[in-house]
Amino acid sequence: MKITKLELFKIPPRWLFLKVSTDEGVSGWGEPIVEGRADTVEAAVNELSPYVIGRDPTEIEDIWQVLYRAGFYRGGPILNSAISGIDEALWDIFGKITNLPVHKLLGGAVRKKIPVYQWIGGDRPSDVVEAAKQKQQAGLSAVKMNGTEDLEWIDSFKKVDDVIARVGGIREACGRDFGIGIDFHGRVHKTMAKVIMKELEPFRPMFIEEPVLAENGEYFKMLSELVATPIATGERHFTRWDFKRLFEQKAVDIIQPDLSHAGGITECKKIATMAEAYDVALAPHCPLGPIAFAACLQLDFNSVNAVIQETSVGIHYNVGADVLDYLKNPEIFAFKDGCVEVFDGPGLGVEIDEDKVREMAKIGHSWKNPVWRTPTGVVAEW
Repeated sequence: MKITKLELFKIPPRWLFLKVSTDEGVSGWGEPIVEGRADTVEAAVNELSPYVIGRDPTEIEDIWQVLYRAGFYRGGPILNSAISGIDEALWDIFGKITNLPVHKLLGGAVRKKIPVYQWIGGDRPSDVVEAAKQKQQAGLSAVKMNGTEDLEWIDSFKKVDDVIARVGGIREACGRDFGIGIDFHGRVHKTMAKVIMKELEPFRPMFIEEPVLAENGEYFKMLSELVATPIATGERHFTRWDFKRLFEQKAVDIIQPDLSHAGGITECKKIATMAEAYDVALAPHCPLGPIAFAACLQLDFNSVNAVIQETSVGIHYNVGADVLDYLKNPEIFAFKDGCVEVFDGPGLGVEIDEDKVREMAKIGHSWKNPVWRTPTGVVAEW
């Protein structure tokens, strides 16, 4: 069996799907994307395709090594996301050839189900208490929200009080056992992060995500010594070498590699195993589409340190299409008691509605994140 073709589909709301075909009629799907840079990643996949076409699709490790190492310049979000989508598609093909789910190819499931959380509140968090109550009533046991809107490097205590009021309102409305993930999204600089994290500690957040920018990760250690709240990060770390520095720092409690950014299933399995050796939990980042979500779940099913999985079902970015819209078998993602149960369909387990994908690719998208400025006119972190 040989790979014959790579096809890319830029589809709403902000995704890029990849179909890898073979000469024996078996195909696999991947999701190579950097949100807001779909065209750039598409070009990267096309540039990598000569290394893939003609190869045996089951030689996944060697193909990964060629794609990563043979170009000399490596790493970063664009190249790694291109590799990620190709890698996901190859695992999908391998599973279809063997009639096994990816988690069995990785060694088998170590759990029966994995808890999931959904987003509430939007980019500038509002109405979070009512939204959290609705998610709880729908059976979820956890949510995630942006902690704050844009901040100055040192900002007012009113904005701190606003954060506390929102989180405190959820805790009061949903009870002490309801999980509240709070994403600082890199919007909070270290001085304000110290203040806000200290103020949030009594509300027992499930985790604080990206308390400072990934490139300022040297401050994770300081923040971890200031509060007992778990610190999570990883969506802007792209290889095991990036994560190695996090583990060596001994300051992060939960890693969040994105399987469509950090090298696909092949690389993220290695990252998850490294995390296990450092007694660090796994909660893959996934604000993306159904292929990325399925890849994350396959890794979760196989990883003892996986604790919860993000899903973008219903996320505020999904305008014009949602996760389930591109599937013929959306029932595999059904939430039961706040969890997704292990599914055993071949490959990634998702049956992509190719006709729908091709139809929506005619519409495409040009999604870009907004450019924010503080009241003083300075560009702010989104």
